[in-house]
Amino acid sequence: MEKVRIGIIGFGHMGSQHSNALLANKVDNAVLTAIADIDPKKLEKAKALAGDKVKYFNSAEELMDSGEVDAVIPTCPHYYHPVYGIYALEHGLHYLCEKPAGVYTNAVKKMNEVAEKSDRVFGVMFNQRTNPLYQKARDLVQGGELGRILHCHWLISSWFRPQSYYDNSTWRATWKGEGGGLLMNQNPHNLDLWQWICGMPSRVKADVYYGKYRNIEVEDDVYALMEYPDGHIGTYITTIADEPGTNRLEISGTRGKLVIENDTITFWRCREDTDDFQKRFKGEIGHPEIWKCEIPVKGTYTSHCGIIKNFCDAILKGTPLLAPGSDGIKSLEIINAIFLSSWTGGGWVDLPIDGDKYEELLKEKCGGSFCC
Repeated sequence: MEKVRIGIIGFGHMGSQHSNALLANKVDNAVLTAIADIDPKKLEKAKALAGDKVKYFNSAEELMDSGEVDAVIPTCPHYYHPVYGIYALEHGLHYLCEKPAGVYTNAVKKMNEVAEKSDRVFGVMFNQRTNPLYQKARDLVQGGELGRILHCHWLISSWFRPQSYYDNSTWRATWKGEGGGLLMNQNPHNLDLWQWICGMPSRVKADVYYGKYRNIEVEDDVYALMEYPDGHIGTYITTIADEPGTNRLEISGTRGKLVIENDTITFWRCREDTDDFQKRFKGEIGHPEIWKCEIPVKGTYTSHCGIIKNFCDAILKGTPLLAPGSDGIKSLEIINAIFLSSWTGGGWVDLPIDGDKYEELLKEKCGGSFCC
C-alpha cells in the first residue's frame, strides 16, 4: 500500500474541509476514495466537489462495509464518534476520530477497549498538537525548565460566536444533538493541550452559565478551578461573548513563568529556584534574579493535514502517533467533570469521574435518551 484510502463520514463543514485537502493532494500519503452522508443534499454537494473520483454512500455503515477504504474520519454529530469508531475498528478499519472523542466517558471507554484489542491504528484529530508553539511549551514544562509547577492559568475567550452561528443548525448547542456547547465544540483542543502540557488534574470544580449570552440551552460561559495530584492549582476561563477575546496560557513554577500569547512564548526565568532561594535568604523582602527570555519557536503548524499525514504514516510505516486515540478521553474527562460539578452544586468532582452518574444526568437533559 503506497497511500491510505480515506473515507469521510459526514459532509458538513469539517467533512468538506478534509475532502478538499485530500483532493488537493495536501496529504501525500493519503487518497480520498469515499464519502457518506444521510442527507441527499449534502451528498450532491460532495459529488459537485469530487465528481467520479470517489464513491458515495447513504450511510456510514455502507461506506465502511464497501471495501473502498482502509481508514475513516467521522465528521458528524459528536455522539456518533465512538459508535462509528467501534464499528470501524471491529470491521478491520483504521480510525481517525474527530474531536471530541465522544460526549460522555462511558461511550469513549468502550471505544478505547475495542481499540486496545484491535491491530488497527486509532488516532484523534487534535490538530493543535502540530503547532510548534505548544510543542515547545510542552517540551519546556515536561523537561523541568520551570521547576516544580505552582500554578497554570488559561484565559481562552477568543471563541466569539454570534446568535446566527447557533441558529444555522438544529443540532448545534443542544444537549441531545451536540452534548454541550462551548466546552464540547470549541474547547476540546485547548483542554487537550492543557492536559498534554500540564498533565491531568485530580479534581475539578466549576461555575458554568447556560444561555447567558446567547439563546441556547447549553453553556456559553465557564469558570473552572482544577487541583493537581501534587497540589498545584489551575484556572480555566472560557466564553463565546468577548470580542476581541484573549488567548493566554500562563504557567508558573519554582524556576520562573511561561506565557504563551500572540503566537509567542515568553519565559521569565529565575536564576535560582525559589524553593532554594527562600531557604537561604534571611532578609525581610527579596527576590531571585530574573531573566526575560523570548523562546525561539521553529517549525510549521500543519494542522489537520499534519495529523492525517502522521496517522497515515503510522499505518504505512509504524510511525508513533502524535495524537493517539486513547488520549481523546482525557480532555473529555475534564469537560464531563466541569459539567458534573455545575450540575451537582458546584463542589469538587474527583477524576476519573463517576461515568454512570454523568450518563444518567446527561440523559435527563436530553429528554431521557441520546440520539444514538
